[in-house]
Amino acid sequence: MSVESYLKKHTETLVKDVGIEAACAITGKSKATLGRYYSDSAEHADRFMPVDVVAALEAAARFPHVTAALADLRGITLAYDNERTGPTTTGVNQDVVALAQRFAMLMSEYNSAISDGKISINEAKRLLRETIAIQQVLLQMKLNLEDEVV
Repeated sequence: MSVESYLKKHTETLVKDVGIEAACAITGKSKATLGRYYSDSAEHADRFMPVDVVAALEAAARFPHVTAALADLRGITLAYDNERTGPTTTGVNQDVVALAQRFAMLMSEYNSAISDGKISINEAKRLLRETIAIQQVLLQMKLNLEDEVV
C-alpha cells in the first residue's frame, strides 16, 4: 500500500468515525469535498485533507486516526489515553501484574480472532484496543521506573 492510499484510508476512517453529517458541520466542508480527501480515484490522487480540518475532526473523533497513521509512517509510537482519569499504579510490582493481565487478555482476544483462520476487521479492532491498553500499562511502568531511578 502506498503512503498516499494509507493516508486516504485513515482519512476516510476519521470521517466515518465522526459521521459524515457531523464532519460537514464541524469543518464547514461539503460531503463532496470531504469525499474527495479520501477518494482513491486518479483525479483526486493529490488531494489531501488540510491539517486544520484533521485537527477539528480528531477533536470530535474517538481516536486520532490520521495522526496515528502519520506517526506510524515515521515509526513513532503514540500513547493515546482516552481514559485520562484512569487510576495510576502505586509501583512497578503492580505494573508487572497489570502488564501480565493485559497480555493475557490480548492473547485471549487473539485466540478467539484466529480460531477461524482469519482475523476480521472487528477482531482486529479488539486486538488493537488490547495492544493500546498494554502500551498504557508500559507507559505507566516507565514513569514508575523513572521515579525509582531519580
